[in-house]
Amino acid sequence: MPTTLTVAAVQFEMREVDGFAAFARQVRRLLDRTDDAQLVVLPELFTAALFTARPGWRDEPPSALGRIADYTDDYAALFTESARTRDQVIVAGSHLVRAPDGEGVLNTAFVFFPDGSVSRHVKTHIFPAESGWGTREGDVLAPFPVGPVTVGVSVCYETEIPEVSTILARQGAELIVSPSYTFTEAGFWRVRHCAQARAIENQVYVVHCPTTGNPGAPLSPGWARASVLSPCDSGFAADGVLAEAATNTEDVITARLDLDLLHENRRTGAATTHGDRRRRSGLYRRYAEALLPRA
Repeated sequence: MPTTLTVAAVQFEMREVDGFAAFARQVRRLLDRTDDAQLVVLPELFTAALFTARPGWRDEPPSALGRIADYTDDYAALFTESARTRDQVIVAGSHLVRAPDGEGVLNTAFVFFPDGSVSRHVKTHIFPAESGWGTREGDVLAPFPVGPVTVGVSVCYETEIPEVSTILARQGAELIVSPSYTFTEAGFWRVRHCAQARAIENQVYVVHCPTTGNPGAPLSPGWARASVLSPCDSGFAADGVLAEAATNTEDVITARLDLDLLHENRRTGAATTHGDRRRRSGLYRRYAEALLPRA
Protein backbone atom coordinates (compact mmCIF):
# COMPACT_ATOMS: atom_id res chain seq x y z
CA MET A 1 0.00 0.00 0.00
CA PRO A 2 1.65 3.29 -1.10
CA THR A 3 2.05 6.12 1.39
CA THR A 4 0.12 9.13 0.10
CA LEU A 5 -1.32 12.40 1.35
CA THR A 6 -3.98 14.40 -0.45
CA VAL A 7 -3.55 18.15 0.00
CA ALA A 8 -5.68 21.11 -1.00
CA ALA A 9 -4.63 24.75 -1.37
CA VAL A 10 -7.40 27.32 -0.93
CA GLN A 11 -6.65 30.52 -2.83
CA PHE A 12 -8.84 32.86 -0.77
CA GLU A 13 -10.10 36.13 -2.26
CA MET A 14 -10.27 39.07 0.16
CA ARG A 15 -13.61 40.86 -0.17
CA GLU A 16 -15.34 43.57 1.79
CA VAL A 17 -17.45 41.92 4.51
CA ASP A 18 -19.98 43.31 6.98
CA GLY A 19 -18.88 41.08 9.84
CA PHE A 20 -17.31 37.79 10.87
CA ALA A 21 -20.37 35.75 9.83
CA ALA A 22 -19.94 36.75 6.17
CA PHE A 23 -16.25 35.87 6.31
CA ALA A 24 -17.07 32.48 7.87
CA ARG A 25 -19.62 31.70 5.14
CA GLN A 26 -16.98 32.32 2.48
CA VAL A 27 -14.52 30.07 4.31
CA ARG A 28 -17.03 27.24 4.66
CA ARG A 29 -17.98 27.40 0.98
CA LEU A 30 -14.34 27.00 0.04
CA LEU A 31 -13.73 24.19 2.53
CA ASP A 32 -16.66 22.35 0.94
CA ARG A 33 -14.50 22.11 -2.19
CA THR A 34 -11.72 20.27 -0.32
CA ASP A 35 -13.61 17.13 0.71
CA ASP A 36 -11.02 14.72 -0.72
CA ALA A 37 -8.10 16.35 1.12
CA GLN A 38 -6.54 15.18 4.38
CA LEU A 39 -4.57 18.44 4.71
CA VAL A 40 -5.96 21.84 3.74
CA VAL A 41 -3.84 25.00 3.43
CA LEU A 42 -5.13 28.59 3.40
CA PRO A 43 -3.08 31.73 2.67
CA GLU A 44 -1.11 34.13 4.81
CA LEU A 45 -3.17 36.91 6.43
CA PHE A 46 -6.30 36.07 4.45
CA THR A 47 -8.01 37.26 7.64
CA ALA A 48 -7.06 40.79 6.55
CA ALA A 49 -10.50 40.71 4.88
CA LEU A 50 -11.93 41.16 8.39
CA PHE A 51 -10.37 44.62 8.51
CA THR A 52 -13.14 45.72 6.13
CA ALA A 53 -15.81 44.92 8.74
CA ARG A 54 -14.66 47.94 10.77
CA PRO A 55 -16.68 51.15 10.25
CA GLY A 56 -14.57 53.72 8.43
CA TRP A 57 -11.88 51.15 7.53
CA ARG A 58 -10.94 52.96 4.32
CA ASP A 59 -9.76 55.93 6.37
CA GLU A 60 -7.48 53.83 8.60
CA PRO A 61 -3.67 53.84 8.13
CA PRO A 62 -1.98 50.56 7.09
CA SER A 63 -0.47 50.38 10.59
CA ALA A 64 -3.97 49.65 11.93
CA LEU A 65 -4.04 46.17 10.33
CA GLY A 66 -3.10 44.66 13.70
CA ARG A 67 -6.67 45.31 14.83
CA ILE A 68 -7.74 42.10 13.08
CA ALA A 69 -6.36 40.46 16.23
CA ASP A 70 -9.77 41.36 17.73
CA TYR A 71 -11.17 38.41 15.75
CA THR A 72 -8.71 35.79 17.01
CA ASP A 73 -11.21 33.94 19.20
CA ASP A 74 -13.82 33.79 16.40
CA TYR A 75 -11.17 32.65 13.91
CA ALA A 76 -9.95 29.90 16.24
CA ALA A 77 -13.49 28.70 16.95
CA LEU A 78 -14.35 28.56 13.22
CA PHE A 79 -11.38 26.41 12.31
CA THR A 80 -11.45 24.24 15.42
CA GLU A 81 -15.01 23.29 14.50
CA SER A 82 -14.18 22.88 10.80
CA ALA A 83 -11.21 20.58 11.44
CA ARG A 84 -13.29 18.43 13.79
CA THR A 85 -16.44 18.14 11.69
CA ARG A 86 -14.56 17.69 8.41
CA ASP A 87 -11.93 15.33 9.87
CA GLN A 88 -9.16 17.35 8.23
CA VAL A 89 -5.93 18.97 9.36
CA ILE A 90 -6.27 22.65 8.43
CA VAL A 91 -3.34 25.04 8.17
CA ALA A 92 -5.55 28.11 8.47
CA GLY A 93 -3.11 30.41 6.76
CA SER A 94 -1.82 32.99 9.18
CA HIS A 95 -3.43 35.63 11.36
CA LEU A 96 -2.14 38.55 13.41
CA VAL A 97 -2.39 37.94 17.16
CA ARG A 98 -1.34 40.18 19.99
CA ALA A 99 2.02 39.36 21.55
CA PRO A 100 1.71 37.93 25.08
CA ASP A 101 3.45 40.96 26.58
CA GLY A 102 1.10 43.32 24.73
CA GLU A 103 3.89 44.80 22.63
CA GLY A 104 3.02 44.47 18.95
CA VAL A 105 1.55 41.53 17.02
CA LEU A 106 2.76 38.13 15.82
CA ASN A 107 2.10 36.81 12.31
CA THR A 108 0.99 33.36 13.39
CA ALA A 109 0.18 30.27 11.33
CA PHE A 110 -2.39 28.10 13.13
CA VAL A 111 -2.69 24.37 12.49
CA PHE A 112 -6.01 22.86 13.57
CA PHE A 113 -6.35 19.09 14.08
CA PRO A 114 -9.51 16.94 14.09
CA ASP A 115 -8.99 16.00 17.76
CA GLY A 116 -9.34 19.65 18.76
CA SER A 117 -5.63 20.32 19.30
CA VAL A 118 -3.99 23.40 17.79
CA SER A 119 -0.36 24.19 17.05
CA ARG A 120 1.09 27.58 16.17
CA HIS A 121 4.04 28.75 14.13
CA VAL A 122 5.11 32.37 14.56
CA LYS A 123 6.76 33.72 11.40
CA THR A 124 10.49 33.89 12.08
CA HIS A 125 11.47 36.32 9.32
CA ILE A 126 9.03 39.16 8.74
CA PHE A 127 8.94 40.93 5.38
CA PRO A 128 10.29 44.49 5.72
CA ALA A 129 6.84 46.03 5.13
CA GLU A 130 5.45 44.09 8.10
CA SER A 131 7.47 46.14 10.55
CA GLY A 132 5.02 48.99 9.93
CA TRP A 133 2.28 46.89 11.55
CA GLY A 134 4.30 46.40 14.73
CA THR A 135 4.98 42.77 13.83
CA ARG A 136 7.55 40.83 15.85
CA GLU A 137 9.38 37.61 14.93
CA GLY A 138 9.18 34.08 16.32
CA ASP A 139 12.09 31.82 17.23
CA VAL A 140 10.84 28.24 16.75
CA LEU A 141 10.89 25.93 13.70
CA ALA A 142 9.13 22.65 14.43
CA PRO A 143 7.43 20.30 11.94
CA PHE A 144 4.36 18.25 12.87
CA PRO A 145 2.87 14.92 11.73
CA VAL A 146 -0.15 14.50 9.49
CA GLY A 147 -0.69 10.77 9.53
CA PRO A 148 2.59 9.22 8.31
CA VAL A 149 3.83 12.50 6.77
CA THR A 150 5.99 15.15 8.46
CA VAL A 151 4.97 18.71 7.57
CA GLY A 152 6.71 22.04 8.13
CA VAL A 153 5.34 25.59 7.86
CA SER A 154 7.24 28.36 6.09
CA VAL A 155 5.22 31.58 5.84
CA CYS A 156 5.81 33.67 2.70
CA TYR A 157 9.12 35.54 3.24
CA GLU A 158 10.43 32.59 5.28
CA THR A 159 10.37 30.64 2.00
CA GLU A 160 12.86 33.15 0.58
CA ILE A 161 15.25 32.31 3.45
CA PRO A 162 16.79 28.89 2.57
CA GLU A 163 17.86 28.12 6.14
CA VAL A 164 14.22 27.88 7.28
CA SER A 165 13.32 25.01 4.94
CA THR A 166 16.71 23.38 5.48
CA ILE A 167 16.10 23.24 9.23
CA LEU A 168 12.59 21.85 8.72
CA ALA A 169 13.85 19.22 6.28
CA ARG A 170 16.67 18.23 8.66
CA GLN A 171 13.97 17.64 11.26
CA GLY A 172 12.23 15.25 8.88
CA ALA A 173 9.84 17.45 6.90
CA GLU A 174 8.71 15.80 3.65
CA LEU A 175 6.18 18.52 2.87
CA ILE A 176 6.53 22.25 3.47
CA VAL A 177 3.45 24.45 3.31
CA SER A 178 3.95 28.09 2.43
CA PRO A 179 0.96 30.38 3.05
CA SER A 180 1.75 33.73 1.46
CA TYR A 181 0.39 37.22 0.75
CA THR A 182 2.33 39.12 -1.91
CA PHE A 183 1.32 42.60 -3.01
CA THR A 184 2.88 42.59 -6.51
CA GLU A 185 3.55 40.15 -9.31
CA ALA A 186 7.29 40.45 -8.62
CA GLY A 187 6.67 39.56 -4.97
CA PHE A 188 4.63 36.55 -6.01
CA TRP A 189 7.39 35.24 -8.27
CA ARG A 190 10.03 35.74 -5.59
CA VAL A 191 8.14 33.41 -3.28
CA ARG A 192 7.08 31.01 -6.04
CA HIS A 193 10.60 30.61 -7.47
CA CYS A 194 12.02 30.17 -3.98
CA ALA A 195 9.36 27.58 -3.14
CA GLN A 196 10.40 25.60 -6.21
CA ALA A 197 14.05 25.92 -5.19
CA ARG A 198 13.26 24.68 -1.68
CA ALA A 199 11.50 21.64 -3.20
CA ILE A 200 14.55 20.84 -5.34
CA GLU A 201 17.33 21.42 -2.81
CA ASN A 202 15.59 19.55 0.03
CA GLN A 203 13.75 17.00 -2.14
CA VAL A 204 10.41 17.81 -0.52
CA TYR A 205 6.93 18.73 -1.69
CA VAL A 206 5.88 22.36 -1.25
CA VAL A 207 2.36 23.82 -1.19
CA HIS A 208 2.48 27.53 -2.06
CA CYS A 209 -0.87 29.14 -1.18
CA PRO A 210 -1.24 32.91 -1.71
CA THR A 211 -4.01 35.39 -0.85
CA THR A 212 -5.77 37.18 -3.69
CA GLY A 213 -8.27 40.03 -3.93
CA ASN A 214 -8.22 43.82 -3.78
CA PRO A 215 -10.81 45.35 -1.44
CA GLY A 216 -8.97 48.68 -1.67
CA ALA A 217 -6.64 50.84 0.37
CA PRO A 218 -5.32 50.66 3.02
CA LEU A 219 -5.27 46.90 2.31
CA SER A 220 -2.70 45.86 -0.27
CA PRO A 221 -3.88 43.73 -3.21
CA GLY A 222 -2.89 40.07 -3.34
CA TRP A 223 -1.17 38.60 -6.42
CA ALA A 224 -1.76 34.86 -6.49
CA ARG A 225 -1.44 31.58 -8.34
CA ALA A 226 -1.41 28.73 -5.82
CA SER A 227 0.59 25.62 -6.66
CA VAL A 228 1.69 22.24 -5.40
CA LEU A 229 5.37 21.70 -6.22
CA SER A 230 7.80 18.79 -6.29
CA PRO A 231 11.44 18.19 -7.18
CA CYS A 232 12.09 18.49 -10.94
CA ASP A 233 13.11 14.90 -11.60
CA SER A 234 11.95 11.60 -13.05
CA GLY A 235 8.63 10.46 -11.68
CA PHE A 236 7.40 14.04 -11.22
CA ALA A 237 6.27 16.69 -13.68
CA ALA A 238 9.32 17.99 -15.55
CA ASP A 239 8.67 21.53 -14.34
CA GLY A 240 7.92 20.37 -10.79
CA VAL A 241 4.34 21.70 -10.89
CA LEU A 242 1.82 19.07 -9.76
CA ALA A 243 -1.19 21.40 -9.61
CA GLU A 244 -1.76 25.10 -10.19
CA ALA A 245 -4.62 27.52 -9.56
CA ALA A 246 -6.07 30.18 -11.80
CA THR A 247 -4.33 33.55 -11.54
CA ASN A 248 -5.73 36.20 -9.19
CA THR A 249 -9.11 34.60 -8.66
CA GLU A 250 -10.57 32.53 -5.86
CA ASP A 251 -9.76 28.88 -6.48
CA VAL A 252 -9.08 25.51 -4.84
CA ILE A 253 -6.54 22.99 -6.11
CA THR A 254 -5.93 19.44 -4.91
CA ALA A 255 -3.01 17.04 -5.40
CA ARG A 256 -2.20 13.54 -4.18
CA LEU A 257 1.38 13.37 -2.92
CA ASP A 258 3.26 10.07 -3.24
CA LEU A 259 5.69 9.86 -0.33
CA ASP A 260 7.21 6.55 -1.50
CA LEU A 261 8.14 8.23 -4.78
CA LEU A 262 9.69 11.14 -2.88
CA HIS A 263 11.88 8.86 -0.76
CA GLU A 264 12.90 6.83 -3.81
CA ASN A 265 13.84 10.07 -5.53
CA ARG A 266 16.06 10.96 -2.58
CA ARG A 267 17.86 7.64 -3.02
CA THR A 268 18.07 7.28 -6.80
CA GLY A 269 17.07 10.58 -8.44
CA ALA A 270 19.26 12.36 -10.97
CA ALA A 271 19.84 15.13 -8.40
CA THR A 272 20.13 13.66 -4.90
CA THR A 273 20.44 17.04 -3.20
CA HIS A 274 18.85 15.90 0.07
CA GLY A 275 21.71 13.48 0.77
CA ASP A 276 24.50 15.35 -1.01
CA ARG A 277 23.98 18.43 1.15
CA ARG A 278 24.50 16.26 4.24
CA ARG A 279 27.48 14.48 2.65
CA ARG A 280 29.46 17.74 2.45
CA SER A 281 28.65 18.96 5.97
CA GLY A 282 32.35 18.92 6.81
CA LEU A 283 32.95 21.45 4.06
CA TYR A 284 30.21 23.70 5.39
CA ARG A 285 31.65 23.61 8.90
CA ARG A 286 34.87 25.06 7.51
CA TYR A 287 32.85 28.11 6.45
CA ALA A 288 30.51 28.14 9.43
CA GLU A 289 31.21 31.76 10.30
CA ALA A 290 30.40 32.85 6.74
CA LEU A 291 27.25 30.71 6.68
CA LEU A 292 26.06 31.73 10.13
CA PRO A 293 27.62 35.09 10.99
CA ARG A 294 26.91 36.59 14.37
CA ALA A 295 24.13 39.16 14.22
